[in-house]
Amino acid sequence: MMRLFTFLLLITILPAQAQELKELKLKSSIDNVTIYLQNAQISRSGKISIPKGKSIISINRLSPYIDEKSIQVKGDGDFTILSVNHKLNFLEDLIKNNRLDSLREASEKIESTIIKRKSRIEILHEKQSILNENKKLGGQNVNTSLTEIKNAIEFYDKELTQIKSEEIKINSEIKELESSQNSIAREIQKYSAMENSPSGTIEIKIESKNATTGQFKVNYIVANAGWFPSYDIRSESINQPLKLTYKADVYQNTGVDWKDVKIKLSNGNPQQSGTAPVLNPWHLNYKRFSVLSSYSNGYMNGDISSVSGKVTDQNGEGIPGVNVMVSGSTIGTTTNILGEYSISLPNGRQSLTFSSVGYITQTRPVNSRMLNIVLNEDINELSEVVVTKALSGSAAGVRIRGASSVNANDFIDAESITTTVIENQTTVEFEIDEPYTVKSNSDKISVEVKTYNIDADYEYYAVPKLDRDAFLIARITNWDQYNFLEGEANLYFEGTFVGRSILDAKSLNDTLNISLGRDKSIIIGREKIEDFSKEKIFASNKVDSRYHKILVRNKKSQPVKITLYDQIPVPVINSIEVEPVELSNASLNAINGKVTWELTIPAQQQEELKLAYKVKYPKRESVILE
Repeated sequence: MMRLFTFLLLITILPAQAQELKELKLKSSIDNVTIYLQNAQISRSGKISIPKGKSIISINRLSPYIDEKSIQVKGDGDFTILSVNHKLNFLEDLIKNNRLDSLREASEKIESTIIKRKSRIEILHEKQSILNENKKLGGQNVNTSLTEIKNAIEFYDKELTQIKSEEIKINSEIKELESSQNSIAREIQKYSAMENSPSGTIEIKIESKNATTGQFKVNYIVANAGWFPSYDIRSESINQPLKLTYKADVYQNTGVDWKDVKIKLSNGNPQQSGTAPVLNPWHLNYKRFSVLSSYSNGYMNGDISSVSGKVTDQNGEGIPGVNVMVSGSTIGTTTNILGEYSISLPNGRQSLTFSSVGYITQTRPVNSRMLNIVLNEDINELSEVVVTKALSGSAAGVRIRGASSVNANDFIDAESITTTVIENQTTVEFEIDEPYTVKSNSDKISVEVKTYNIDADYEYYAVPKLDRDAFLIARITNWDQYNFLEGEANLYFEGTFVGRSILDAKSLNDTLNISLGRDKSIIIGREKIEDFSKEKIFASNKVDSRYHKILVRNKKSQPVKITLYDQIPVPVINSIEVEPVELSNASLNAINGKVTWELTIPAQQQEELKLAYKVKYPKRESVILE
């Protein structure tokens, strides 16, 4: 009897304990975002009333691209965090996208206008049909005067001309409307992918001995966000400091808008392994016994300095907002509304990586100036995650990171852009004081990080054998203090946009060289003097002589420093001899044949240089010279 009483008591108590687990929804907001080169860390907070006992606090409508291993939760209050769980919820209302509603409304209005315009064309055709059926002037026995015929012709001419003119105009309008509708359809396709995605949820299981109030702070890493550096480099003249504006092109397709949040830009990558590499023994054997690992040299034509193209889906439609990155660098861009892109390439880089939400990432080698890509949909991106109510794992504490916050160094002459530079042990962060709104779409926004006025040494560089233009190079010493990253730069010289270049921040040199493009004020000519360029035969040998004259003219109002490069051939066999005849005081590298002149040319003056050499070789042979 006692056992029966105990069993009944347990049956009564267990439902009561199960009912004690209350489900609460925490309304949170984004406090700040740390944006890495790839991915971003979101910091949220919220306050909630907590009842006595055990509860599950849910933070809903989060991004579906959260890295669950990165979730950190801190709770302030008289309660204990028991566990933290992350899941994707396919059942709850999905993330609302107001932009998608606006696009659909605009598409419907355009469709309505197209229908009306097509209806007007049908009316015009009916009108023309009526005119055609009534164009006979009276019956067969009716005499029609010449005046009546003339009036009838003028009438039909006027009416038919009006009909045709209006029809042509309407068809043109319909064509423009359909073009706009197609653009909107591509935008709708882009946003629909996000609308059909699940929302993310973080569940926090807690226990409180008394009713209380809790303050929660939640940090997590989210994918499909990042930034890449870009620069505006301006030089008003070679006598003034260089003005360099450091910018960040920020993008995010996380599914949740960041509204008026403080952002911090970091040059770190939380997904990159921090484990140092280890060298294994290199066992050397004869070639026939060796197994070669698959490796491709990936040759890229050195003449390719920029690449453009179009990124489309399997239906041939352009994909907007695709991230295009130079592999192994921080240089990147995004495709426009038509799926088109253009990007500059640094020397030695040979492949591009294309990535976008809902598509499989591709890396392609660059073998020409035009590279079109077809991206395939990633149907497995979110399909492997199952909605679950299970609570497991342990609470993650907030990790406090040692950092020293300092303003930009006093010795750097920078304009008053409100940015704080935080130098950590292994990374650098730029804290932007002004809040930003970054919507979850394919549009990147440009954030101005800092503007510097930098003292630079200006020098011109020219290789007249290959290109008759002079290129202006700005040389910056002690450039490590600016924390530059490799990126694309827009170049402005003397108030004019002169092109794009790459800021090579991976250089190991103490001096950073920035190409400011071509300067048409430096005129360079190179010509072959035929009278002195001859072939002669002596006994068993031939002697070929070559003579070139190089003219450099400075049209500027101030002197310029310029380094010119040319070359003489380098023999690879002993039977060929090369002898320099006239180099105009240039330095000669005998190993590679490079000839270098370092000149200072006064204002409105010119310099004449001579390059002459002769080649001796057996007369039965022939060589190819300029």
